[in-house]
Amino acid sequence: MAQGGRAGRRRAFIGSFTAAGGPGLVTAEVAPDGGALTLAAAANDVRDPSYLVLSPDGRTLYAVSEIAEGAVAAYRVDGDRPELAGPPVPVDGSGPTHLGLYAGHVLTANYGCGSVTAVPLRPDGALAAKPSGRLQHSGSGPHDRRQRGPHAHQVQADPSGRWAVSVDLGTDSVRVCTLADGAPALHREFALRPGSGPRHLAFHPDGGYAYVVNELTPTVTVCRWDAEACSLRPLTEVPVLPGAPAGDAYPSGIAVSPDGRFVWTATRGEDVLSVLAVEGGGLRLIGTVPCGGRWPRALTEHNGYLYAANERSGDVTWFDVDEATGLPRYDGSVQIPAASCVVFG
Repeated sequence: MAQGGRAGRRRAFIGSFTAAGGPGLVTAEVAPDGGALTLAAAANDVRDPSYLVLSPDGRTLYAVSEIAEGAVAAYRVDGDRPELAGPPVPVDGSGPTHLGLYAGHVLTANYGCGSVTAVPLRPDGALAAKPSGRLQHSGSGPHDRRQRGPHAHQVQADPSGRWAVSVDLGTDSVRVCTLADGAPALHREFALRPGSGPRHLAFHPDGGYAYVVNELTPTVTVCRWDAEACSLRPLTEVPVLPGAPAGDAYPSGIAVSPDGRFVWTATRGEDVLSVLAVEGGGLRLIGTVPCGGRWPRALTEHNGYLYAANERSGDVTWFDVDEATGLPRYDGSVQIPAASCVVFG
């Protein structure tokens, strides 16, 4: 993988909510002999850059602007400080919470209005001046306050690269799309348990399973994924907490170990990271550990470490993962107000 323009250099890119006092987009150096982060620079050109994705060559970083009018921005990250590669592009959707790269486009999941937007990429990795299309979701769920309409929460390419997969919390479903003349086009929609509130999805490294973390119930739904047939089949739903929560419990991030042996989730309110062992077509909860902060919004695995972006305590914590048990061991933290997401390059 390219290392931000310097041989052997490892960097982290951290999103934050500027409306809550966050510094915007932050870069950090990753220790060469471990997982520690050292803050390097920040760019506050874009409001609320809450979720990020890095180009395959490591030179361009894309960020959603999670605001009512919704936008996406591209940054050059060759130098020490991220530099905008053109003005942010409106996504014709409100409150984008996630984005992914697919078929020469950036796709955004627009939570507020429940849609997915496609913005073409130029040959140099910059964004086109406007979107090429948008897919509006429809439907609702049984949760009176949270599921009155669609709320697309995540979008990404599947491991085969053939499909774009979007997770909708409001409709309790996963949609699989392609692009038609640059516009996201629905191919199939797959229903999950009503009221589960799916938030994010992570694929097993072998591409045969998808794990959906549910926000409205502290569970993970295990699904069989067949890219050839474009089939997502729910198999079982597994709790991520050992008992009933004492108060708020809203799962957020999910990550799968590179060897496919473990799945980790983060739960806000309970403020814990959960460890689940992969057992064939199922998962088994091993245990939970404190996330090291409050309100872990995103969870990322990198080089044997787990990183939690703790929004309300304003920090990013990292954990050394025990190779045998998958259990994270707290290793350190860095202060970043209103932290929301961590990606690596």
